Amino acid sequence: MKIELHKIKISEVVEDYKDSAEEGVSAFGSKLDIRPKYQREFVYGGKQRDEVIRTVKNGFPLNVMYWVKKEDGNFEVLDGQQRTISIAQFVNGDFSIEFNGRIAMFHNLTKEEQEQILNYDLMIYHCEGNDKEKLDWFKIINIAGEKLTDQELRNAVYTGPWLSDAKLKFSKSNCVAYLLANDGGQLITGSPIRQEYLETALSWISNEQIEEYMAKHQHDKNADELWQYFQDVIHWVRKTFPNYRKEMSGVNWGELCNEFKNKKLDSEKLEKEIKKSMQDEDVTKKSGIYPYVLTRKERYLSIRAFTPNMKREAYERQNSICPTCKKEFQLSEMEADHINPWHEGGKTVVENCQMLCKECNRRKSGI
Repeated sequence: MKIELHKIKISEVVEDYKDSAEEGVSAFGSKLDIRPKYQREFVYGGKQRDEVIRTVKNGFPLNVMYWVKKEDGNFEVLDGQQRTISIAQFVNGDFSIEFNGRIAMFHNLTKEEQEQILNYDLMIYHCEGNDKEKLDWFKIINIAGEKLTDQELRNAVYTGPWLSDAKLKFSKSNCVAYLLANDGGQLITGSPIRQEYLETALSWISNEQIEEYMAKHQHDKNADELWQYFQDVIHWVRKTFPNYRKEMSGVNWGELCNEFKNKKLDSEKLEKEIKKSMQDEDVTKKSGIYPYVLTRKERYLSIRAFTPNMKREAYERQNSICPTCKKEFQLSEMEADHINPWHEGGKTVVENCQMLCKECNRRKSGI
């Protein structure tokens, strides 16, 4: 990993500053992507933005910034995006702030004050290395300011035509992925501009091996494979579970589609079971009903646990004896168990509670 510290004057950094909204923000003679296409939008509030300018105006040091060097020799801001945009906007005349009791825009300042700002040295690390080195280093330095998400860190490493196309489809406000996943009810949580839709799609198609997938496809001309896969998942969900419920938002649909897309499923039968489970007060995690009706794994449901009072009553009723091995135990050495299992209609009520020793309970649970 090569990391070099550079002093770069504000006048150089803001040269050719251009804000094209969701198309990105660039400067440094068009050699710096301050905010690449479809990355998150400017989020500094007025107070934070003004403090950046006052710090520069007073000649105080700003925190160091990090630029990652791309394959074409240009740069992308990894850390310092908000500070850089604040400075560029002020020099560009986009806002005014208070200086010692007077309100001023950049052009209202004296020539000496303007030159003092333009000649201010920003401390900027240039970073270059292989993918793993960069990703590991970026995670280490992501400790201050507006935190980068894991996917934003990955995006800084795996730049190229594939990522540009993927961002167009998954990272723009009201992008096609967002519109598809929300047409008929929200299926994915999070925000496209914070890269959460892109991260979700990548997690689904790669079985959570996101970095491996991005490295493999980094130089592809487009992200059509990912987009087609995402469409297939969403269409499978709508077909399999046509009755939308808010609990469907955030389910790991990719994992379920990967496993069950080629199996014949009865949507009407699934809906009846889902409706029944939604009304079951013992099911405390309603979103888990969808993976449960396909996998039959109760761990998705977070079945309501027996209360301490229920456990004590069952323990006393059994006279401290485990009904399976017939041995006596302390209450702390036993665990609550449904006499009639939940999947067979058993409820989490005291009459259906028994205390088993830990060994017997684990044996019964197949652990």
